[in-house]
Amino acid sequence: MISCSAPGKIYLFGEHAVVYGETAIACAIELRTRVRAELNDSIIIQSQIGRTGIDFEKHPYVSSVIEKMREIAPIKGVFLEVDSEIPVGSGLGSSAAVTIACIGALNEVFGCGLTLEEIAKLGHEMEIRVQGAASPTDTYVSTFGGVVTIPERRKLRTPDCGIVIGDTGIFSSTKELVANVRKLRESYPELIEPLMASIGRISKIGESLVMAGDYSSIGRLMNVNQGLLDALGVNILELSRLIYSARRAGAFGAKITGAGGGGCMVALTSTDRCAQVAEAMSEAGGKVTITKPTEQGLKLD
Repeated sequence: MISCSAPGKIYLFGEHAVVYGETAIACAIELRTRVRAELNDSIIIQSQIGRTGIDFEKHPYVSSVIEKMREIAPIKGVFLEVDSEIPVGSGLGSSAAVTIACIGALNEVFGCGLTLEEIAKLGHEMEIRVQGAASPTDTYVSTFGGVVTIPERRKLRTPDCGIVIGDTGIFSSTKELVANVRKLRESYPELIEPLMASIGRISKIGESLVMAGDYSSIGRLMNVNQGLLDALGVNILELSRLIYSARRAGAFGAKITGAGGGGCMVALTSTDRCAQVAEAMSEAGGKVTITKPTEQGLKLD
């Protein structure tokens, strides 16, 4: 049996502004989705959702990958087991991670010879097929790991610090939130366009801070970025509670990661304060996960 895994991701800076061509910085995190694959008489997909064959309702990403990979290799039967540490629909790139891990596992089992660039490109195509529209960011970061600027795809130094993720458990629609921000921008372009440009400048300034490992300054900029996201109307009380509890407990900085409106926030901390920050966020009502940045993208386990 072959096992491949791919990481989820957070945004240090730049959500929503990246939609309008501004720079963002994404970071792979050591929460992974694993896909184990072996030859079988028929196609079976096993996950926490259940056991199916090709099923575009229960297993849309895995099913789409199998169908696409059949154009490359003669896949008549395969058993795929999916195990994920990444919460679904939380802005942490869960769909990208399962897509990339699945492509990686099938690539190994059937000897397709795909490069990482080809896997990232194929993963993006699969996300578009399932979702209708998708940024290449998640699949790129999940494939290559590390810290990456978007859209330039410059690799930055991977931080050596702690990351505490707080999940509100509230579902949010990225499509709806992006549409709401677009309406706000169309209604008040003279206010919102400079705001987007400011978020982009935060990312530009943040590049040098990430390279220098200046976590205190990165945290301050995360807090500024959060204020601008709040101005865009994508924050909610439950996220604010987690963000402010993390800051009070000694995090360098804390902000939404992803579209907002629910889902997750992220706190950057020193490694010795992770537990303290996590406890404060838990008391504020969040489902908490302690993790760290990772240089490792798609890998054979």
